[in-house]
Amino acid sequence: MIDLNYIREDFPILDNITYLDSASTSLTPKPVVDAMEEYFLEYNSNAGRGSYKNAIKTTSKMEETREKLSNFINCKKNEIIFTKNTTEGINLISNGFNFKKEDNIIISDIEHHSNFIPWLNLQKKGINIKIAKANEEGIIEKDTINDLLDENTRLIAISHVSNAIGSIQDIEGIEKLVHKNQYKDGTNTYLLVDGAQSVGHINVDMNKLNPDFMAFPGHKGLLGPVGTGFIYIKESNQNLIYPQNLGGGTIVNTDFKDFKLEDSPQRFEGGTQNLAGIIGLGRAIDYIESIGIDNIEKYDKDLTRILYESLNEIDNIITYGSKNNNSIVSFNLNNANPHDICKILDESKNICLRSGHHCAIPAIKHINAKEGTIRSSIHLYNNIEDIEKLVSALKEISFLYSN
Repeated sequence: MIDLNYIREDFPILDNITYLDSASTSLTPKPVVDAMEEYFLEYNSNAGRGSYKNAIKTTSKMEETREKLSNFINCKKNEIIFTKNTTEGINLISNGFNFKKEDNIIISDIEHHSNFIPWLNLQKKGINIKIAKANEEGIIEKDTINDLLDENTRLIAISHVSNAIGSIQDIEGIEKLVHKNQYKDGTNTYLLVDGAQSVGHINVDMNKLNPDFMAFPGHKGLLGPVGTGFIYIKESNQNLIYPQNLGGGTIVNTDFKDFKLEDSPQRFEGGTQNLAGIIGLGRAIDYIESIGIDNIEKYDKDLTRILYESLNEIDNIITYGSKNNNSIVSFNLNNANPHDICKILDESKNICLRSGHHCAIPAIKHINAKEGTIRSSIHLYNNIEDIEKLVSALKEISFLYSN
């Protein structure tokens, strides 16, 4: 069970606002802020760079976070590579993988730009990009992907949950289809998953999903600080990816002619990391696990369903996706600009929502919302009163716009 009274005390910002924009950035609980403050005030130092006590403690804390993350998503510790966000992780794969001319990559028409633009960019190298179109509810059906697969398909990149619509993809089913496909050299096609909107909301298990690569943020579902993230690279695939950020910490030895790379994950983590953020992310994992990811998943799904159904009861409201969305419900008010509605909600009721294209123009085109949508997104600190406040305000606005 989730004790909301207890949890909301860890988010004092909620005393002043109704926050429904967790798909963009989740709120940060006090224990996470406290862990970062402790780093700065008590043992501030670099990691992996010194043998004095503070440096050793910082290195240990960083590696503790790596271990917590590996346990949380059920993978090996060396399969966790720290990044500053999901975007950086996806670009590591798109730029570091040795794609060959005439290879093709399949992406969907409802992707966030971070899982769309890096692949489109490869067209400059002669890579063919194929688009799998979602259905009306924002689901990529397996038959759609199957029809696009061929011997030149090197990789499929797909979001676990759409950030614009909230639709959940059947990654387990897609994985079986993808890994059954044979590339022309006899190897299997690879699968990359964008986990930005799933991790921290639903149970994400690498053994069940079995992707080759999966990129995550720290600052969304995991309640961690901004500027943190990580990418899972299956151990057997790590030599396929060439590091894109060479420098301090990435090599074992060098002379004036060449250098030898470190093993993973160090070879991918050049330079000083966001140490305070990584330490905070580790504390955020503790926070999530103290509540229980299964409890969070059930709570989020129940609240999302209530949100979706409540919005559908309002005259002139159009919703996208379905009541089975994950933590996200996008909607519009007929004959109203989404930015105007969000501005009214903010200024009159202190309700925080996202408006526009949500860095997902293909998805917005897919649902034919020319000016974008209003996106409401929840997390474990939201309650039924937040939903009721939003619905009440929208009823007032809807009445005004209908007269």
